[in-house]
Order: sequence, then structure tokens, then C-alpha cells
Amino acid sequence: MHEELKEEAIVNKVGGRFKLSTLIQKRLVQLNRGSRPLVDMKTKDRMSTVLQEIMQDKIYLDSSDEVRFSEPSPVSEIDLADLDS
Repeated sequence: MHEELKEEAIVNKVGGRFKLSTLIQKRLVQLNRGSRPLVDMKTKDRMSTVLQEIMQDKIYLDSSDEVRFSEPSPVSEIDLADLDS
């Protein structure tokens, strides 16, 4: 198990366990479909990448439970539209 998931800090940062699991799942889908990671990590473990993106405030869920990026992202809006289809 990833150590970050044992801490309440990540749950509180996102706004609850349901929102955390939703954010993780949606971001993992994006990464699996070719979206670029927003953090530089030596591991290929996508779960670790997503957890670091959350802990570094790089991603969050908006009010409609869609993944949003906190700073300019290397993913273009066109790329995001392709992921939704």
C-alpha cells in the first residue's frame, strides 16, 4: 500500500475519501491513455505519480468532479477532449 494513502492529509487535501478515489481513478485513466505526468518521478508506477500530483497540488477535482490542473499543463485542451470520448 502507498504510504500517502495511510495519512489523513491527502484525504483532507482533496475533501474526502470518495473525492480522493474519484480523482485517483480519473487521473489514472488519463495517464493510461497517454497524458503526461505533471511530476518528475523515477518510478513507472502511475499510482505513485498520481499521489505525488495530488500532494504537490498539481491536480484537483472541480465542482463537477472533473480533473483540473492547478498550473499550466503540458496536456492541451484537445488532448483532454480526446480522453473524454
